[in-house]
Amino acid sequence: MNVTVWNEFRHEKNDEAVKAVYPSGIHEAIADFLNEAGFATKTATLDEPEHGLTEDVLKQTDVLVWWGHMAHDEVSEEIVSRVHQRVLDGMGLIVLHSGHFSKIFKRLMGTSCDLKWREAGENERLWVVNPGHPIAEGIGETIELEHEEMYGEHFDIPVPDELIFLSWFKGGEVFRSGCVFHRGQGKIFYFRPGHETFPTYYQSDVQKVIINAAHYVAPSKRDKPVYGNAQPKESLS
Repeated sequence: MNVTVWNEFRHEKNDEAVKAVYPSGIHEAIADFLNEAGFATKTATLDEPEHGLTEDVLKQTDVLVWWGHMAHDEVSEEIVSRVHQRVLDGMGLIVLHSGHFSKIFKRLMGTSCDLKWREAGENERLWVVNPGHPIAEGIGETIELEHEEMYGEHFDIPVPDELIFLSWFKGGEVFRSGCVFHRGQGKIFYFRPGHETFPTYYQSDVQKVIINAAHYVAPSKRDKPVYGNAQPKESLS
């Protein structure tokens, strides 16, 4: 399976605290464990031509992983439309953390995707609320993160087609932190953890969830449905 990990790759260049955690970039940290899990993984970043998401790259991508934060507005509408169409055609999409405000996620959701937030380095407990779901395979009742940025409800998204994780934060907030959506022939998984100043993507359970999600949102092995005018299957006489 071919996975492309997309990242702005801006914080890691401009913020020493982020660079200390992810010296080669968040995208490389994610690509490393996906490669170890057996995926054919490549990376793409904002400042590459066409943001690294050319027609050819996307055509060969089964699952696209997206991390963005400080430069959502710099992503071109042409590339957003290109990714959007690939999702509708069946490409899987995993949107991480602050990617909730990305142009592609907001276009697919059709809502503001806004939420409450706080940077206090508090602990987060993700409860598995759908234990039979393939994305939760190999995960216990909870995932414990010692330090994370808080996201709190209300999260302005459509009702998820599948809810797998619900987060609780030390400050008292809760958040729908693992959501699956179906759009066209494609599947989208939003996963909340992953603030840039914390080593969240080195945590084994977080890695396991992303690996499971890549398998789950991968394109189905069937032909695209045929639309338009159709001849009857049975005689109308």
